[in-house]
Amino acid sequence: MRLAIGAPQGRSGKTTVTLGLILALRHKGLTVQPFKKGPDFIDPSWLSLVAGRECRNLDLYFLDKEQLAYHFYASCQDADIAVIEGAMGLFDGLDLEGSDSTAAVAQAVAAPVILVIDATRMTRSAAALVKGFATFDENTRIAGVILNKVARPRHEAMLRKSIESYTGIPVVGAVPKQNNLVIADRHLGLVPAAEMEKTLEIIECLQKAINDSTDLDKILNIAKSASPIPVMENQDFHSPKKARIGVIRDKVFSFYYPENLEALSSAGAELVYINSLEQESLPDVDGLYIGGGFPEVFAAELEKNTGLRISIRKAAAMGMPIYAECGGLMYLARKLYYEGQSYEMCGVLPCDTKMSRQPKGHGYTAMNTVAPNFLFPVGTVVRGHEFHHSQICNYNPKEIQHIFQVERGYGLNGKIDGIIHRNTIASYNHVYAGAYPEWAVNFVAKASGQEAAKTTIPG
Repeated sequence: MRLAIGAPQGRSGKTTVTLGLILALRHKGLTVQPFKKGPDFIDPSWLSLVAGRECRNLDLYFLDKEQLAYHFYASCQDADIAVIEGAMGLFDGLDLEGSDSTAAVAQAVAAPVILVIDATRMTRSAAALVKGFATFDENTRIAGVILNKVARPRHEAMLRKSIESYTGIPVVGAVPKQNNLVIADRHLGLVPAAEMEKTLEIIECLQKAINDSTDLDKILNIAKSASPIPVMENQDFHSPKKARIGVIRDKVFSFYYPENLEALSSAGAELVYINSLEQESLPDVDGLYIGGGFPEVFAAELEKNTGLRISIRKAAAMGMPIYAECGGLMYLARKLYYEGQSYEMCGVLPCDTKMSRQPKGHGYTAMNTVAPNFLFPVGTVVRGHEFHHSQICNYNPKEIQHIFQVERGYGLNGKIDGIIHRNTIASYNHVYAGAYPEWAVNFVAKASGQEAAKTTIPG
């Protein structure tokens, strides 16, 4: 069973409905595998929390349709139902054809779509909206509608009658307008689930809202009506353990694709998780991976943990392979400037970073590998994504060696990305290992003392 949750546009209530629906399905005893369309990290943190299973990203910018379908199939093992939360509007994508849209993802895995409509100040026009979406692309099957922010019973009755009379598509839910279903925002989107103080309260409200306002039996029948996906073999390619790789993963650094961590394990890494606020030194590891997150929010606490910062700086100076993305880059820099204050960071990279109010980079990227390094062969165009308000500052350009030339995106300054310093590579670009399995293989090879093929460290 599977279904996709889409909407005419962002801010329609997809995340609220998806979270509540997953909770309601679990309450019925079903094992739910959550997915998020696109490269987002924050929504998946909430989806993982409510599902009790790691949320997976489905992204046709990184994978072709066949790869995405296999990834979907392999991730659904032992699950009763898969729920895909869309992004933006149902047909929105990077090109005129919407080749990477939520609709395209739903088509790739043959998932029927439930359309979430923000019903604020709307009655009969909702039918025209649904009918337009239902007929826009004959390959996209809109199988049901959930109304969000319904004002009162009379409003709901008019909406239901209009949509079902003019389109024949059933309304399977009507969520009333209420203030206790709001998850706080931050500059990169929702606040990650791990940081919310009222997480349990919000979860209880979401479950009750969906239980009280949707017909779960009709929704399950829609999920059961999905066309079959061709059977694919799910093979396990895990290698014997070759190296111990530390992963700084906590409420500060939480932006990791599960596929990246699994790729490292499959390549032979034993992953050792590290808390940047509590552990005073690096454990016995051969390499270090620092993902993205919000180091600016926790800058004072990071600065206070002097022991770990010194330990990382010494390991980098000794040549330990380190890979960092976005927030990880900020942590490896000398100082972090935020809201009029400066904070000491690890001092591995010959630069500082500073936060700005406006995004410096936001969206999909394409980075051409132009310099030798231990992760990607020269000439490889690495597709990824970035979303950062920080940029490097207070540096000597002659001391900043880079491995990427920006073809799409911003990176360090709109032209380059990927600082390489000794055996440390730090980039604003987030890599998705499902599209570049050599990333994990080469990282583990370097950490275990084996040089990856055709890649070397400059100098």
